[in-house]
Amino acid sequence: MSEQSMNEAIPPIESYALPDWAYGGGRPALRAKLRAAPGDFRVDEILPFELSGAGEHVWLHLEKTGMNTEFLAKALARFAGVKSFDVGYAGLKDRHAVTRQWFSVLMTGKAEPDWSALPKQFRPGELSVLAVVRHGRKLKTGALKENRFVLRLTGLQGDAPAFEQRLARVAAEGVPNYFGPQRFGLGGGNLVGAQRLFAGERPREQQLRGLYLSAARSFVFNQVLSTRVARGDWNRILPGEAVMLDGANSWFMAEAGDPALPERLARFDIHPSGPLWGEGESPARDEALAVEQASLAGFQSWCEGLAAFGLRQERRPLRLKPRDLEAGVDGDVLNLAFGLPSGCFATTVLRELVDYCDVSGGGRD
Repeated sequence: MSEQSMNEAIPPIESYALPDWAYGGGRPALRAKLRAAPGDFRVDEILPFELSGAGEHVWLHLEKTGMNTEFLAKALARFAGVKSFDVGYAGLKDRHAVTRQWFSVLMTGKAEPDWSALPKQFRPGELSVLAVVRHGRKLKTGALKENRFVLRLTGLQGDAPAFEQRLARVAAEGVPNYFGPQRFGLGGGNLVGAQRLFAGERPREQQLRGLYLSAARSFVFNQVLSTRVARGDWNRILPGEAVMLDGANSWFMAEAGDPALPERLARFDIHPSGPLWGEGESPARDEALAVEQASLAGFQSWCEGLAAFGLRQERRPLRLKPRDLEAGVDGDVLNLAFGLPSGCFATTVLRELVDYCDVSGGGRD
């Protein structure tokens, strides 16, 4: 990839204004403020298995407030006297929030510290130890059944009856499965970093490379999804669709005229998919492939850059159905609760329900 082709596709920038990606049900009329206080955004990780109670890894269920996940992981390593890679967690969680999150610490051959003293390393109210359990394996990224969200939005304004209709539609039909704005950094800074990375610049910290590549890959996916949403077929199977199984990373090619596909689609057993770009060709064919190619006509340099860094071609479902969606209005306060699979964003569900303003000035770590 030449510098000339990079500059032709995406001009040099210091910030990147994210597109207003298409809404599955149009922009909501209801308006509200999000994260006026950390307790307005609560997340609880739900594990997909029971911990054994024995093993070399100590798993800690911690409640943190206004704290960066990676910062806490490094503090755990120091407190336990282990190396950073001996600490595991399932994923980054929202910093401007109260989050209940699992961590694992490899303690082979080491004396176990007094975990009840861990909160004393932080300011009062920042950290609580909820549970300490032994287990035989390290906690790996994405190893969750779901994240359970409890949100409180304030300053509510707008048409309540219209919101009830929208809520019922989202509960029944789901929402476009966008990557949330947190993925792209403040002012789209992670996308700026990706552009510079593709142009040959090295980030000042090695871990930033993965962050920038993830942001560019997520942007490519969102571009394709937004096109499908605007066309009205983000929740339908197109000819040549690479169809994903619900709750799995596997996919298969849709066969024209397969009578089972509509019924499986209706019960959310399968989903249409979009590209997580990397080496190789998209598996989509026919109309589905044509839509992908048209969506990314101006971003071929990013696709080439992602492939050049060795990422594999993968897929992601185009739609997302929140689990056990609940809502209640109390004056000008809207309370929401729902569960999402690992890797999905609460703000993606929220943007289909409320035209919200995040007053915290931040998002995920």
